[in-house]
Amino acid sequence: MAKRIVVLGVGISGIGAAVLAKKKGFDVFVSDKGTITDENKAVLLNNEIEWEEQKHSSAKILNADEVIKSPGIPDNVDLIQQLIAKEIPVISEIEFAFRYTNAKIAAITGSNGKTTTTLLLGHVLKSAGYDVLVAGNVGVGFALSLAERDYDYIVLELSSFQLDGIQKFRSDVAMLLNISADHLDRYNNKLENYAASKFRITENQTTQDVLIYNADDAMMEVLTTKAKKLPISLTTKQTEGGFYNNNKITINLNNTTMTMQELALQGRHNIFNSMAAAMAARVFEVKDTVIRQAMIDFQNVEHRLEYVLTVHGIDFINDSKATNLNACWYALESMTKDVVWIVGGVDKGNDYAELTEMVDKKVKAIICLGESNENIIEAFKGKVEIIVQASNMQEAVNQSYALAGKQDVVLLSPACASFDLFANYEDRGMQFKKQVRNL
Repeated sequence: MAKRIVVLGVGISGIGAAVLAKKKGFDVFVSDKGTITDENKAVLLNNEIEWEEQKHSSAKILNADEVIKSPGIPDNVDLIQQLIAKEIPVISEIEFAFRYTNAKIAAITGSNGKTTTTLLLGHVLKSAGYDVLVAGNVGVGFALSLAERDYDYIVLELSSFQLDGIQKFRSDVAMLLNISADHLDRYNNKLENYAASKFRITENQTTQDVLIYNADDAMMEVLTTKAKKLPISLTTKQTEGGFYNNNKITINLNNTTMTMQELALQGRHNIFNSMAAAMAARVFEVKDTVIRQAMIDFQNVEHRLEYVLTVHGIDFINDSKATNLNACWYALESMTKDVVWIVGGVDKGNDYAELTEMVDKKVKAIICLGESNENIIEAFKGKVEIIVQASNMQEAVNQSYALAGKQDVVLLSPACASFDLFANYEDRGMQFKKQVRNL
């Protein structure tokens, strides 16, 4: 009898895992506590996969041989605890899909910069003519793509939630960009628990593999790995690794040196992301000239410090993807003009004091947009002269336009999740861009 696989949650990862499992001959059942989109229902029907929505039927789930769970479902919910008690393995789509690829894998995690670095490395490898899949938390579904065919190289953006569900997953190149407080509600409000999830990216690596990590991040000091460690730094020269000095990136690897000056992406955080991607590309033996050219012609990711429009001398920047304080700090740090800052949403336990110094330097007015406005107002009252509230994006953009002067910048960088007023951060960013274009 075919092994029974149950997939919980029908997002991009769930639908992909279900299709791949079906193609590999498993008995597949899909369950989602919410509603399943018509598009996903059509995929399930076309693949003859049984499904249910708006409930989890214990009788149909607790008889599984293995469960593939959406990253959005916490481990502490009752159903997952029942599965664990019955010793039924609960894994992530990343773990499942990994079984069906022979590709060289680069896996990227960190609190900030994951998406940019993933897309940048994918761009460099494609520019080199490599057969590349960019997937995981960005791009297309990992499992769904492998249901079609395998690739020579796979670049994966991985969240801590995805890494929580791995067992044997390993990458030839792992990248750990940084660790700062994020999603702590899922980790008993302990930064060390969250860091431990991030560190899992290297737990199955061997001495044949490489770990590229942030030498400037104190959290990395406790990191242990069998992989070859390649540190990258914005402040300190590295004999083997990457560093930034005199407006120049230097990559030292296997007794060869590569330098770069021109980059498409601006800001110190993007210099770091570029350095990480270049280092990984060198590990995969991409030629220096190809790396340099790809770094010049790369187009930045949507919703991450994305320039939208200049209206009457006011620049509008969409940084909707900044869902935590650290990402927001980087965004403010990279601004060279006075900022009217649109901030707020679902607060994930933010300590806004971390932004005080940057806000003092850069921000002339704050527009609060979301359910956690009280915390923002409390944090910056008396420090920023103008703090107003908006109930929707149209109101926020109109207020920002009224408050900003010529040569100012309006920055949407929420430092919060989007689920109070918007479907997701993409929806929030799209609504911002729409309202800016309507000015």
